[in-house]
Amino acid sequence: MWFIKILKVRPAFPLLAVKPRFLTSQANISEKSIDLYQQQYERDAWTNLTPKIVSHLDRNLHLRHNHPLCTIRKKIVKYFYGAYLSPRGNPLFSVYDNLPPVVTTEQNFDNLLIPKDHPSRAKSDCYYINKDHLLRAHTTAHQVELIQAGLDNFLVVGDVYRRDEIDGTHYPVFHQMDGVRIIHQDKLFERTPELKVFETSYKTHLSQDTSAISACIDQQKQPCHTLEAVKLCEHEMKRTLVGMVKELFGDKIQYRWVETYFPFTQPSWELEIYFNNNWLEILGCGITRNEILERSGVDNSIAYAFGVGLERLAMVLFDIPDIRLFWSTDSGFLNQFKDDKIVKYKPISVYPQCVNDLSFWLPEDLSIETFSVNDFYDMVRNVGGEVVEQVTLIDKFKHPKSGKSSLCFRIVYRHMERTLTQAEVNVIHAKIGAEMVKDFNVVIR
Repeated sequence: MWFIKILKVRPAFPLLAVKPRFLTSQANISEKSIDLYQQQYERDAWTNLTPKIVSHLDRNLHLRHNHPLCTIRKKIVKYFYGAYLSPRGNPLFSVYDNLPPVVTTEQNFDNLLIPKDHPSRAKSDCYYINKDHLLRAHTTAHQVELIQAGLDNFLVVGDVYRRDEIDGTHYPVFHQMDGVRIIHQDKLFERTPELKVFETSYKTHLSQDTSAISACIDQQKQPCHTLEAVKLCEHEMKRTLVGMVKELFGDKIQYRWVETYFPFTQPSWELEIYFNNNWLEILGCGITRNEILERSGVDNSIAYAFGVGLERLAMVLFDIPDIRLFWSTDSGFLNQFKDDKIVKYKPISVYPQCVNDLSFWLPEDLSIETFSVNDFYDMVRNVGGEVVEQVTLIDKFKHPKSGKSSLCFRIVYRHMERTLTQAEVNVIHAKIGAEMVKDFNVVIR
């Protein structure tokens, strides 16, 4: 199923009626209870949430400026904003990228027609808070609440949690984007109103449990839909998703559609691209099961849904070799990705950084505007050589009374072949300060 395939390759699938994540997790795990987002949950035999996993809550990598995952999120959102516009020129899609990751088992499984005995529900696969609550295994868990809130077009982005091995392509926390578009009868057949979304013989069966019916494997259509409705929705979905992939990988990218199976869509497909001499799965998608729409209060409509893993896209587009790098706080990694541009990752040294700040007052004949930062960078390179990894202006200040200007730079030192000691770095740092005094007549603060 959708999120089980995500475990292998990290693509994905998804309140006005839910709480936005303006609260931090403020996690507290005791012997009897777990406190998350100002809610207390009683522990039971299902509880397997660990402090290590809790420590990843609220990191929000997909919202961190200049982070690869944030860049991918912005590009996809921008694409959908432009792909679907109202008659007044406003984006039709709304975006939910800060929803709390604590969900119920009903949200994560039952609402999506996942059978009670499905292995994805196992304690060994998910991070359970207790038998009724868990950290979402996919952002699809929010799909029904959003539809019930009256939304027809939306994207959900967030961190998801699956018990998994840790290696270069797997991590127990990753990020997904889900999308849903509901197309109503009058919009789908605007030019041919005689055509219908549903077969004339179709009758709703809201009370019937259809989550495990063999008909879900039928790749042509669901029994309730007319073939015309399915083909029109499929055509729009595939055209939109191919456009998104071309926006990310370029117009010349080769792609193909592969039939598959998900519990919450029928028919279903995966989109693969030919990249670096291999076919690579990018996303999963399909026609939303009508039972989900019916139970959400939507009738006379058809919908499509898709999901994509942000790490999978970012690793390919940025050439990032290890999924664990996304969680790095090392500025040697983070500072490579600026201005929302897709650039190829340059490996950083395995040796630790040493970070020193240098603050100084500029002489009276120089101001913040007239001081040449590039001159400073060149001087630092001349003195520090290859052990200087980064130089960043972190603060500038003008004294309100004296009118003097002050600058503060953060200098990151790292040797590519051995560990630098702080004592060695201090010597180099002092030389840079002395050179600044000599060349620019500054006063070290």
